[in-house]
Amino acid sequence: MTAPGSGDGRRLVARNRKARHLYEILDSWEAGLVLLGTEVKSIRAGRVAFHDAHARVEAAEMWLHNLHIGLYEPGNRWNHDETRPRKLLLHKDQIRRIGAKAEEKGLTLVPLDLYLRKGRAKVTLGLCRGKKHRDRREELRRRTMQREAERAMKDHR
Repeated sequence: MTAPGSGDGRRLVARNRKARHLYEILDSWEAGLVLLGTEVKSIRAGRVAFHDAHARVEAAEMWLHNLHIGLYEPGNRWNHDETRPRKLLLHKDQIRRIGAKAEEKGLTLVPLDLYLRKGRAKVTLGLCRGKKHRDRREELRRRTMQREAERAMKDHR
């Protein structure tokens, strides 16, 4: 499964669709991940879940928490902890700027996509603000109206 519109050799592994529904995405960045061998093999197999995953700045380093990477079956005793914190690879000035933005009230860093580029696992981090229930309802209403309009135009032809 290749990311739509990407001619840069990206292979999309997982997309956090729930984050796009629950949050308003203000900005996004690409970051590398520090992984163990069994984690890379599980990612290649698509065994990833974003449930409650988020990023934080701790001691001038960016860490990704609660990203679930399933166990690699043939990994036996060398297998990894499925939800361990994983270090994100960003430049120090990027970490400082992103951390300052994330400190604002009501903002959080959420992983949006996990993909492989040239054999390396990358994550797209989004600076997000939670949507209110009425905002989500309004978005659903808008999408439904647009779908009905497109259907009417198709039938009209």
